[in-house]
Amino acid sequence: MNFKDFFLKKSAKTVGKLALAASLLLPALAPATVQAEATKSDVNQVMRDNHLAGSVLLVQNGSVKTVNYGYAWFGRWMKNGSYNVTYPAASLQKVVTGAMLVQIMNEKNHTKQQFSQYTKISRWYPKLKNARYVTVGNLLTHTSGYRTPGLESNRRKNLSENKAINWVSQKINGSWQYQTGSFNYNNANYILLAGIICKLTGHSYAYNFKHRIVQPLGLAHTSLRHDIPWTRSQAVSYAYLWQRKYQRPVSLPKSVASQMPGAGNMCTTPIEYYEIMLALQNGAILSQSDFNYLTHLKARKTTYSGGMYMKRDGKVKSAFGAIGDEHYGNYVQLTADNRNGIIMFVNERSQTEQQLKGLAFGLLQKIQPGTFSLN
Repeated sequence: MNFKDFFLKKSAKTVGKLALAASLLLPALAPATVQAEATKSDVNQVMRDNHLAGSVLLVQNGSVKTVNYGYAWFGRWMKNGSYNVTYPAASLQKVVTGAMLVQIMNEKNHTKQQFSQYTKISRWYPKLKNARYVTVGNLLTHTSGYRTPGLESNRRKNLSENKAINWVSQKINGSWQYQTGSFNYNNANYILLAGIICKLTGHSYAYNFKHRIVQPLGLAHTSLRHDIPWTRSQAVSYAYLWQRKYQRPVSLPKSVASQMPGAGNMCTTPIEYYEIMLALQNGAILSQSDFNYLTHLKARKTTYSGGMYMKRDGKVKSAFGAIGDEHYGNYVQLTADNRNGIIMFVNERSQTEQQLKGLAFGLLQKIQPGTFSLN
């Protein structure tokens, strides 16, 4: 495995860990023959021609390389890929929340707290509208019918997890909701899941995140927004406007992140997010069967389940993330065995979600033609 272009200054320990994890993943599946190659110059050209800035991880036949372009913080001349930079993950966090819940589901099996995807959430939210009809699986697949307008608007208060969850509950109870069973992508579902994690474990979501994800994997650049250490810097997001780069700088405020526990308050890097993706299937966080359970829930009405879209008959998985008034755009699309794909964390753009996916698709076609999904 060639790690020459691997994340700058990443320790040899992490590199060895990734190599081992990749080798353990789905050994029964033979890697597909790679017929093309996406190079650093390909990524740089896409970033340059489309006025993007960010950090991109290419995964090709099990080998990984990170390509960084532009500035993470233009005002301080801090480049993307600098050792102390971390990026808001937005909705790419949701699969992590789903994985933590499946861990707890396994732990609570054959106990009084046993639950499954079919358990009604009225067990934990007895006063929540429609809770006696909504299941855990509905929350994980965005088929609860819940909607909470304004959730990503900055209310300019740093909320505790309980206050954030209570705000969502009050918003649901005080407004009309879609029919249970209908697909409506909304952060409320995963915020409520964060609350269930707290109720089941007796610990905060932050505690569970640290002890179930960060510490077991030894992640140095992954944390919740309010826990970013002083030695790390969150990348600033920018818009490309008036044919000028680095316009309208805005970072993810702690207040906005605090409104979305479990749904949009995680920060990480492409390489550490890839480590998480590996761990969701190699036993470090979930087993392969656990991951299949999470991503193939019975309540799903689309290809979305447990935080990811499973495309092309389950051959590839993807997720996109963006937050409110910020300009970040995060995108992951990987083959089911994690051996080919892309993880793109963009902190400057003018493109829509679909346009950014289209640019990523061009690179994916170079990695393994005919494998990936455009959407």
